[in-house]
Order: sequence, then C-alpha cells, then structure tokens
Amino acid sequence: MNKKLLKLLERDARTTVAELATMLGITEGEVSAELAEMQKNGLIRGYKTVIDWERLDSSYVSALIEINVTPQPDAGFEEIAKTIMKFKEVESVYLMSGGYDLCVIVKGKTFQEVAMFVGKVLAPMKNVISTATHFVLRRYKEMDIILCDDEKDDRGNFSL
Repeated sequence: MNKKLLKLLERDARTTVAELATMLGITEGEVSAELAEMQKNGLIRGYKTVIDWERLDSSYVSALIEINVTPQPDAGFEEIAKTIMKFKEVESVYLMSGGYDLCVIVKGKTFQEVAMFVGKVLAPMKNVISTATHFVLRRYKEMDIILCDDEKDDRGNFSL
C-alpha cells in the first residue's frame, strides 16, 4: 500500500494516473495496479466531489443530530446505525464516545423538513432514547476543502 498515493488522491481525486506516477516516481502501470488493488480491497471506497450547495441553492439545510440509544445484545449499536444510514436524508453516521452514542448528519430543503425527519422518523425509532439537533448555519471547511471566501461575516460586529 502506497500511503503517498492515498494522500495525493485525498487532496485531489482528479489527479491523473500519469501525474500520480510522475509525483511518486513510479510507472503509470504501477499506479494503476495499486489503485485497482486498493479499490478491490475496499481501502478506497469511492471518489467524491465537494460541492458548496449553499452557493447554488439557498434552500439547503444540514444538521448534526446527537442520538442516544440502547445498545442491543449481540448487535450493540450496529443494528440501529445500519437502519439510520439507509434514509435518503442521512449523509453520515458515526459511533461516538462521550455524551452521546451516534452522530448523524442530515440534509434537507428547509429547517422544518429536517426537524420533521428527526421528530417523526429518528426520535420514535425503537431503542432511541433521545436526540439533540444542531443546525449548521455555515460551512467553512468540509473534507479538507475550504468553502468560505474572503466574505466578511459581520454578525459579531453589531453595536448600538
């Protein structure tokens, strides 16, 4: 496994095999073979583009949901996490240490849509003890990509 190759892909997945080979000092065939092996083994799970949806559509809302659940015998948190991750509104699911068990990132068109998903789908689920919803007001950086330009955020500069 070539960690340098993985770091280059993580920085920019659009880098060509020829460019990767040059940067790594190996042949294109070696790069292609390593990529194929990493994909086959599940080390590389996919390639994604980071899109700043807020620039395109102002009716884009995301929220971080803290969920406390009752772990199940012989399944722990796996069963509920697998159930939650199947919903189209759910972008990510993480098992956490600390004050809550699962962190779920949810997207929707409006605050109300996200709130209704949490209130009518997640909160009533079997084994869910509690939820806490935190709406994302602005994304500054995602997946190592800076999303904010030099726009000035003047919310903290209010004076009478």
